Amino acid sequence: MATKSVLLIIGGGIAAYKSLELIRECAKRGIRTRAILTRAGAEFVTPLSVGSLTGEKCYTDLFDLTDEAEMGHIELSRAADLVVVAPATADLLSKPANGVAGDLASTALLATDKPVLFAPAMNVRMWAHPGVQRNVATLKEDGALFVGPNEGDMACGEYGAGRMAEPSEIADAVEAYFAASSDGRLKGRHVVVTAGPTHEPLDPVRYIANRSSGKQGYAIAAALAKLGARVTLVSGPTELPAPAGVDTVRVQTAREMMEATMSALPADAAICCAAVADYRPEIETNQKIKKERGGLSSIPLTENPDILRSISSLDVGRPGLVIGFAAETDDVLCNAEAKRKRKGCDWIIANDVSSGTGTMGGENNSVTVISEAGQESWENMPKARVADRLAAYIADALSKRAT
Repeated sequence: MATKSVLLIIGGGIAAYKSLELIRECAKRGIRTRAILTRAGAEFVTPLSVGSLTGEKCYTDLFDLTDEAEMGHIELSRAADLVVVAPATADLLSKPANGVAGDLASTALLATDKPVLFAPAMNVRMWAHPGVQRNVATLKEDGALFVGPNEGDMACGEYGAGRMAEPSEIADAVEAYFAASSDGRLKGRHVVVTAGPTHEPLDPVRYIANRSSGKQGYAIAAALAKLGARVTLVSGPTELPAPAGVDTVRVQTAREMMEATMSALPADAAICCAAVADYRPEIETNQKIKKERGGLSSIPLTENPDILRSISSLDVGRPGLVIGFAAETDDVLCNAEAKRKRKGCDWIIANDVSSGTGTMGGENNSVTVISEAGQESWENMPKARVADRLAAYIADALSKRAT
């Protein structure tokens, strides 16, 4: 990863200030950055600040004789492994989509022979405009990659889709691209991951749920993608952004998660990390249940489908490695081992979610990997590190099974 390089094109929008943090984020990942700053972008950040962070000259002018002699725009556009446009304004999206080149940035976008990753940033109404959406569709058809835009408050005071993805998200997308295009340990493998809670509706305003944040499952999906796997993430309701380089399918209920997970098969491995509700209300009403009428005093429940056991028991199309999670509050290892045998999965990842551990919804996790071969406990660590370690174990296991 240390030898990879990015050509960053900084467009003219308030989000341009985030490009400085993006350069730092890429550096943390060992990715070298060279930058083109548009004339509009220079209204928000300076060539000096960009050049200071990249450690390289910041390029601004197509007709600079010195720049063209030292690093012509053709070479500049092709010397990097990936071109990133952040912020990608409506203007910067329109030019390559329509074959227009009038400055250094747009010329580089047409001259490059490398993939281009756009991080759009604009007003919500601009993003929704049919012309912008046509350009986005054209760029995607031409093979361009996209990260964001996110939904949130705008600098203009409006709210909606149009915020540029955070620098860490863009850097994750860059890293995921490099992982997928390299000879990663899981290249050519397909892994299905479930994550987050499920919401089981009772009436239009109430549902049964749990405290799962989805953080561990999302981290696992991202870690597998970094090793080159094609990852399908089936996610219950969370506030988390979709991991870069991962095909994310969002669902609400256990039945929807079951259907989406089965539809994602076949796969080399399935990791059932989601905290699926065991039960759902037997009857869902389309009107709010009034407590004054005693409607909430007794709620009949019915059992939800068991996704982990269903995958484990497949006669045809069973993944070579099926992994479940066991969130327990007491007798953690004993209950987890019993669950592994009951469900028929290959591994079970046990973790203590009792009061005071901070695991449910927290940033850290302490797990024990349980298989037929025995148990291995890991120290408390950030969920991202748990994910990286588990992804490496999965890669080893699939490699051994293949041989």
